Amino acid sequence: MSSENSSADDVQQVWDVVVVGAGPAGASAAYAAAVAGRSVLLLEKAELPRYKTCGGGIIGPSRDSLPPGFELPLRDRVHAVTFSHNGRFARTRRSKQMLFGLINRPEFDQQLVEHAQKAGAELRTGVTVQRVEQHGSAVPDRRSVAVVLQGGETLLARAVVGADGSASRIGAHVGVKLDQVDLGLEAEIPVPDTVAEDWQGRVLIDWGPMPGSYGWVFPKGDTLTVGVISARGEGAATKRYLEEFIGRLGLAGFEPSVSSGHLTRCRAGDSPLSRGRVLVCGDAAGLLEPWTREGISFALRSGRLAGEWAVRIAEANDAVDTRRQALNYAFAIKAGLGVEMSVGKQLLAAFERRPGLFHAVLTGFRPAWKAFMDITRGSTTLAGLVRTHPMAHRALTVLDRRAARPLDEGAAPEDDGAAT
Repeated sequence: MSSENSSADDVQQVWDVVVVGAGPAGASAAYAAAVAGRSVLLLEKAELPRYKTCGGGIIGPSRDSLPPGFELPLRDRVHAVTFSHNGRFARTRRSKQMLFGLINRPEFDQQLVEHAQKAGAELRTGVTVQRVEQHGSAVPDRRSVAVVLQGGETLLARAVVGADGSASRIGAHVGVKLDQVDLGLEAEIPVPDTVAEDWQGRVLIDWGPMPGSYGWVFPKGDTLTVGVISARGEGAATKRYLEEFIGRLGLAGFEPSVSSGHLTRCRAGDSPLSRGRVLVCGDAAGLLEPWTREGISFALRSGRLAGEWAVRIAEANDAVDTRRQALNYAFAIKAGLGVEMSVGKQLLAAFERRPGLFHAVLTGFRPAWKAFMDITRGSTTLAGLVRTHPMAHRALTVLDRRAARPLDEGAAPEDDGAAT
């Protein structure tokens, strides 16, 4: 610990690591730093547990990134996926093994925070961070960062991790640059047992009417999470898509318990991941899979890396060593998650042009379905699939070429009567 208190009452505590934001990225960063034996303060502006707009799908990479002993609070286990193309050509693919699990974010996030606390991190909720300062009167030396709270209180740290969401103030300090922003709308719909039973163990993915859009239904016991996502700037069309989607599903007569919206943001390829002794991760860094907009696994994985490198930055004695550790963190992110994002951007570009082709391939081409299963279970990633399977690499090249051609959608697969 380097709390650096002395016998003098006016000597302010200096935390090794202050983490801003207690979502999956922040809790993972706090856990990683605390497990390393450092003094860690985790700040969260809301009171926990709190609701978060999110489908709540836990795929293999998310599961594999959880702390030891973490028991997932699963609400359902998915063994089947129904794919449809704007409400038509529905086809269901099934798996004997579980594809992925479904959780409610308030429970999941709370449990992650509790693991960080058990590891030694201290939590403060109801705290809003106004800004961070790395120079000036609030900073006693070059090894410190000042975290200024609403109301004027100032905290000191050797390293700061920004995990404060897609509208991150820490991200603004670092200078995060974005090249994709999408709008997600979601409703939590309580349903009778007869409806819930029909959805148990099965999710729906619907390729939507706007370029790059899609909708989903994720069952969680007596509640269905129903949502859609599309590019920002299509707000009215996105809202209409959600309303029509819910209507087609026969769910319009049920009153949602929660209706919410959220902007997801993907970083530009040259966007910084650090500034001085401040790192960003998760949504605050714009780390998100561009095609599916899956973010939980990116948050967990980047949060863990941020926590580990924040410890190294906290130990750095000068600007040169600090810069070296920050560059190492950026390299670790780009070598893993960055490659996955690059492949995801290629897939999104092709999907925006030819969603019917994607639907046909996923529902009618067994190797594509196997790849989907492998990715959701965590035996590979998008990047790993393209890197190690020549057929997947060739398919992505073909999709890139076809996406550049004038749009001429072929017929989608026949509807096999899958229930929705």
